Formats: sequence, structure tokens, C-alpha cells
Amino acid sequence: MSSNESPALKRLLQIVSIFTCAAALVSLPAEAAQRKKVVIQKKQTTTVAVKRNAKATGTTAKSVRATGSGKATLAARRKGVVRAAAPIIPAPQSFGQLAGLHAANDPLDLKSSVALVIDQDTREVLFSKNESAVLPIASLTKLMTGLLVNEAHLPMDEMITITQDDVDTEKGSRSRLTVGSSLSRGELLHLALMSSENRAAHALGRTYPGGLATFVSLMNAKARMLGMKDTKYVEPTGLSSNNQSSANDLALLVNAAYAEPTLRELTTSTGYEVDVGRRTLQFNNTNRLVKNPNWDIGLQKTGFINEAGQCLVMQAKIAGRKLIMVFLDSAGKLSRLGDAERVRRWVESSPTVMHTTKPFTG
Repeated sequence: MSSNESPALKRLLQIVSIFTCAAALVSLPAEAAQRKKVVIQKKQTTTVAVKRNAKATGTTAKSVRATGSGKATLAARRKGVVRAAAPIIPAPQSFGQLAGLHAANDPLDLKSSVALVIDQDTREVLFSKNESAVLPIASLTKLMTGLLVNEAHLPMDEMITITQDDVDTEKGSRSRLTVGSSLSRGELLHLALMSSENRAAHALGRTYPGGLATFVSLMNAKARMLGMKDTKYVEPTGLSSNNQSSANDLALLVNAAYAEPTLRELTTSTGYEVDVGRRTLQFNNTNRLVKNPNWDIGLQKTGFINEAGQCLVMQAKIAGRKLIMVFLDSAGKLSRLGDAERVRRWVESSPTVMHTTKPFTG
């Protein structure tokens, strides 16, 4: 500053300088507060965005805390990670499928790998398809079980208790006959033949005079006596795939079982109630055709395990003729019944030209 400047001007410049410094000092806290406010606003905006995103994707703070994997889930979604679906395990193939029997064609387009239809009186074969193939027969086994128990003339009012030995360890099948339940032999026979009750059938074999091993031996002896050359039994229920037979043999068994009025009555019964402890249990026939007015069924038995496919044997009167029908390894839950319907319509459509020159030899 020059020496000729007035004292008043110098004083004015000093005042301006003081105000400028004061203003600068005052603005520093304000700027710091403003910067802090901006940071807080950014954090709030980010939090709102995350919450909105979580809500849109169905992820809430509660679910994140509950699963303990919310952060990982959100991270996976942000990265576009997609979890692979569980593999579909195909159903195991039956013995007939493995042997290629399903590929066999027939005029009726049956779904069963094996089929046989014979005239019970004349023993003429009306229809046959892989009738000599030996396959697992599932619960068709129970027809032999019932035949032996019935022929033994054991007391049908004798009470039998279901034990742990009767529980299925082969397939893990369910039963409403709990361990400790007591039923009469007659009730067990009814349930085994009508509703294919596995524990009932096993208990019948277990309590047979001589025990289970003796009973199975008698099953095989009876099969040989009937001329069932392709048949082998290892237990009385049919849960084992080692119980095997052919359509030819099963036709012989159906014919023998039909001669027993008790077996005809029990296998065609539509339903049955039993008192087990304080409970009354309702059981139904496994073959819905017994309720169908279009059918006149004299005897029947169904069967299924994966190795055997859907199986069915029947004696029925169609177009005035008594027929024995065997269907083994049918594909589809209702296909065995569909095959029986196809045969019935086929016989009814041409009852006078059904005779063939092929006799049933068994």
C-alpha cells in the first residue's frame, strides 16, 4: 500500500478483510454438514432400492433371517445364477419290457405283453400272445395261497395276530393291518383275495400247519399237481419277483380255483368290513370290473409289482361262453382292464366264429 493512501481508506480495507475471513470460517461447518447430508441421502436411497428389489423378488428381511441364506440367495439372483432342476428318475422296467415282449403286435392291440383267452368248457384257445413266457406274477400268487388255505379245511374262525414277520420288507408296501391286530382266518382270506392284502396273505402262510416254509413247499407241490410246469413260488404274497409263472400255467390255476365256491365268492366280493380293535376298516376289491353290470365275472385276481407290470386273471361268461382270461405285464394302471374290455367286445361282436383249431394243452 502506498504512503499517500488516506487513513480512512486503510481502515476500510482492514474491515473488509476481517469480514471476508469471518465468512470463510462460518462456511466451513455448513459445507461439511451439507456433504454429510448428501451421504446420508445416498445411503437411504440405496436402502430403499434394495428393499424394493427384495420385495419384487419375494425376499424379505424375515425370510432372510429365517433361512440364514438370504445374502447368498440375493447374490445368486444378482449374478443370474439358476439352480438346476432335480433329475427325473424313470420307473424301473418290467421283466417283460426288458425281454422285448412289449414290441409284439396283436390283432386286438392289447397293452399286455402276455395274453391268453381260452374256452373253459371246450379248452379251445381263442386268443394267445406270448403265452409261454415266464414272468413275475405279483399278487396273482395269492390265488394259490387262497386255494391251499381253503383246501386245508382249517378253522376259519381261529383268530390270527399280525406280527412283525408279516410286515413287507421286500417292497415296503403299506397296510392298514397294524402289528398286533387280530383277525379270523376267514377274514384274512377274504382280504387277501379281494383287496390283495399282503400282511393277510403272509399271516395265512405263516400260521399254516408246519409254518411258512412248509406252506411254500406245498404251493409248489400243488402247482406241479395241476400241471403248472413253468411256475415257482418263494413266498405267499407275490411281493417277490421270484414268484413266476406263464399264462398257460395261470389258466390251469384259474380253472382249479374256480371249482371252489368260497374262492369264487371272495374274489368277486365288491367290499368287506372288518373290526380291528376299536376301528372298523372298509376294504374294496382291487378289480373295478366286479361292479360293472356289463360283466359276469365268476373269479378274478389282480396283481402288480414293478417287475411284473399290471396283471389280471379272470373267469367270466361272455356271449354265453365261459372264458378264462390271463393278462400279464400290462403297461399302465388301467390297461389290464382295458385289455379285458377289448377281449369282451371282440368275443361279443363275433361269438359264432371264435372257434379255432388250436386246443389248449396247458
